[in-house]
Parts: sequence; C-alpha cells; structure tokens
Amino acid sequence: MSEPITLNVGGRLYTTSLTTLTRYPDSMLGSMFGGTLPIKKDLQGNCFIDRDGKIFRYILNFLRTSHLDLPDDFQELGLLNREADFFQIQPLLEALQKIKAKATTVRMNTILNIVYDSHLHNIGSFPVKIISVEVFSSSCALLKLLNSKFYYTINGERTPIDTKEENQNLISLEWVESGLNAMGREYLMQNWKSLHVSASHRKIKNLQMFFQQVIKVAVNGGFLLHSFPTTSSSPVIMQFTQC
Repeated sequence: MSEPITLNVGGRLYTTSLTTLTRYPDSMLGSMFGGTLPIKKDLQGNCFIDRDGKIFRYILNFLRTSHLDLPDDFQELGLLNREADFFQIQPLLEALQKIKAKATTVRMNTILNIVYDSHLHNIGSFPVKIISVEVFSSSCALLKLLNSKFYYTINGERTPIDTKEENQNLISLEWVESGLNAMGREYLMQNWKSLHVSASHRKIKNLQMFFQQVIKVAVNGGFLLHSFPTTSSSPVIMQFTQC
C-alpha cells in the first residue's frame, strides 16, 4: 500500500491515496501522480494545486467512489463543472451533464400548488377571519424566494416566516385577514399574525391579494407564469418555467 498523500488545494488540506488520485489515468491528477506532469509543493511539502479548495471535496469523493453525491440544495453546479473540466475528469463531466439536463427539465416544469382554508373567530361582535395556507412546489428555489419575500408582524414587530427545514418543498402560513386597532390587546393574547410582502411592505388583506403577490414575486424572481386556474376551486395550481 502507498503512503497517504496530502494535497493543499487552494489552502485546504486533503489526505488520500495514490490509487484514488490515479483512478482516471487520462485526467490531470492521473497525469500528475502518474509521473507525466510535474507536481508543485507548498512550504510544508504538501502537493499544491491552486484551485477552489471547498469544491474539491466533491472532486475527491468522486475519485474515491466513481459516484457523484451532492446535497439537495447544492447551488454550485457551474463551478463544479469548471473544476471537473480543469482536472479533465471525463466521467465526472458526464455525470454533471446528466444532472444539468435533469435540472433543466425541472425548471421547465415548476409547479406551485397552494392549498388554503379559512375560518371565523368571533371576539364579541367582531368576526376575525383566520387564513391557513400551505404552499407546495417542485422547485426549492421558488419556495426559498417566496419565503424571503413574505413576513409576519405580531403586535407591530416584524417576524420571519417559520419554515419546516425537514420539508424543503412546503411553506405553511397562517395569518389574520384583517384587523382592527382596537383589538390590539386581543391580537397579542391570541398570538395572531398579519402577513406582509417586501419590499413594498404591503399588508396582505385577502387570499386574492396573496395569490397576486405570489405571482409578482415569482415573475420578478425570474419565473415565467404559464398557467393559472380561472375557477375558484381549491387548490390553486400554477405552472412556471424558470428563466
């Protein structure tokens, strides 16, 4: 067995084996550690490569397993593709091409599904309408965008929307459709929220306004609306493509 080899890639240290580095002999790493190309050393004697150290972990893991494993929310496909091209790892480039083709298909068929409900809560002679909404989407990017644009206010204080990290395809919202200043204490006691949209900071007065603002946020964020239901049946399903 060969001794472990430590690489300094852009300031990050990685330790691996000669077998891993030469798994693909035609790659740059295969040529370097196969004796064809020269190897630079840092002051500590580690093999130095002046490339992105953070992204190199995915390069090295691919060399170890011949399988590309990326986080679900990975946002640096372009950078990883450039690094794979620099290192001339053809099987990795082919795996990335498949992922990009799949991502393009998803972007071209982004579905936004809004399920909503409402009920009245009577405070004396004042009826208060509470709206519950669940927003599903096939695009985590679209949900992340929506999550960043809506916020609550509780007793005048701005509060971010609470998202469930375990389900990246869902945003749950609940707010009071409209409120009266005289009921401020009751709002505080009941923990009622009003919903707003930035950057206009407009208060969402009803469901129709919510739908309109969702479309506006999506379109301004680079999504193109292709279909919207013309009836008032539940749920509301919109179809977008991402530019």
